[in-house]
Amino acid sequence: MLEIVFPLAGGVGLFLLGMMLLSQGLTSFAGESLRRALMRFTGTPAKAFASGTALTLLIQSSAATTLTLIGFVSAGLIPFSQAVGVVMGASLGTTGTGWIVAGLGLKINLGFYTLPLIGAGALMRLLARGRWSALGMALAGFGTLFVGLGQLQEGMQGVTEWFNLAALPVGGLWAHLLVMLIGMLLTILLQSSTAAVATTLTALHAGAVSFEQAAALVIGAAIGTTFTGALAAIGGTTPAKRTALAHILFNLATGLIALVMLPGFLALIDWGQGQLGLEPGALSLALFHTLFISFGVVLFLPWAPGFARFIERLLPERRQHLASHLDDSLLEVPEVALGATGGALVEIAQQTYRMQRQLLAGEQDAEHRLAFDEAMQALERAEAFFARIPPASAGPWLPQRLALMHAMDHLQRLQGRLQVPLLASVARADPICQRAMAYSDEMLRLADGGLGGREPDGWLERIEHDAHLLMRFQEEARGALLREGGQGERGVADSLRIADTLRWLERSGQHVWRSAHYLQQVQADAGTTLGKGSQTPA
Repeated sequence: MLEIVFPLAGGVGLFLLGMMLLSQGLTSFAGESLRRALMRFTGTPAKAFASGTALTLLIQSSAATTLTLIGFVSAGLIPFSQAVGVVMGASLGTTGTGWIVAGLGLKINLGFYTLPLIGAGALMRLLARGRWSALGMALAGFGTLFVGLGQLQEGMQGVTEWFNLAALPVGGLWAHLLVMLIGMLLTILLQSSTAAVATTLTALHAGAVSFEQAAALVIGAAIGTTFTGALAAIGGTTPAKRTALAHILFNLATGLIALVMLPGFLALIDWGQGQLGLEPGALSLALFHTLFISFGVVLFLPWAPGFARFIERLLPERRQHLASHLDDSLLEVPEVALGATGGALVEIAQQTYRMQRQLLAGEQDAEHRLAFDEAMQALERAEAFFARIPPASAGPWLPQRLALMHAMDHLQRLQGRLQVPLLASVARADPICQRAMAYSDEMLRLADGGLGGREPDGWLERIEHDAHLLMRFQEEARGALLREGGQGERGVADSLRIADTLRWLERSGQHVWRSAHYLQQVQADAGTTLGKGSQTPA
């Protein structure tokens, strides 16, 4: 018994470990390029479908694609309507591993030939740096995957002596449903549909299951793989929940249709084996997996926009508060988490700028105070979320992290100044203060519009220019005010209050300029609103 259980358990474990290393290595090696391509090529349902298929084929994990997609949708980088096509592509892309296992892994002892890859990959992981280290992890994972498959085959050889799944009822919808549920449970336990499909292919190759039962198991694996995305979306934003629901509904509907039409699919496979020379066994099962997912794509993809609207009606959007889309599912992909933090800080900054404009105009009411409290709380949430993004994963995104740190620092200081405004009535009525307030209002208007993409190029240079003008004006006017107060030409209290107000306006203007500079830099790094500042502030 131990001679069967130990190789079987170890084989599954090694296969899972290999898949994780391969997926993580490829994601780190080429993930940024792949994710940029995913964002770029999602304009239509067909493009979104192709992007999802290609990304999943390359990183060998539909779960990783789905988690990445949930992060993009939550961060507002991809509209939910386009995410539906990516979900369908991810489901089809995950069938590619079955072809590799059936076409090569079960025919050749690749575990022996890939052993050098494990050694070379491990050395690269230890000695190399950056992307080459990630490539070493991927190579080691690729080799480990096939070593695990070999162990799995060895364990399956004796399974039929102790447990014969083929003895379960065969034929009929209820028998198929029972086996499908077993496939779902296996996938949920392994947290990988690829591992579940590989185990099924190996069991079929060893004769532990019949082809009909293996087909039902594969259907169950396709449905069970949605469990990972569902877990990631729990407690997440509405877009995250919609994306997970789209994945669940598509795979569930496709799986149930395939289950009902299983006799037809089996007849088609039999015809292919007899007339087209299709190889029986594992290769035919890999074809079946691709066929029924493709059938679901053909049914759903033309109606992707309507499908997206249906899900939006099921999960209507609630009022979004500032930084509400910073849910923990984004932390699975650090660069997306950084982009989402930047997006949240832009919204917080815009609301803070508007609040200061209202303050300058003397428009303070209960609604203004609520908006101010919301902006302060949102900045605290953004800071707490940013702190949970793993620093070790910064790599090429270190400049973005530093820019976010500077932006948060200046926004925090700006909000602190708004808590103790120095705009007394005597200051508002003074022509000197009114001129300084005009400079401040123009800077705030440009910063709000520039970060929102409503200002032409050069808006940041204009803010910088106004910030320097305000600084020089404050220095000259403050000196004149103190001199006038000392000479008795102006009341001492008024002179000091107006001088303090000028200083308050000048320092607030510096924080507006610098926060806008760093947030514009984050936007440029993310490939959104582009612009250039003429000088990097401290």
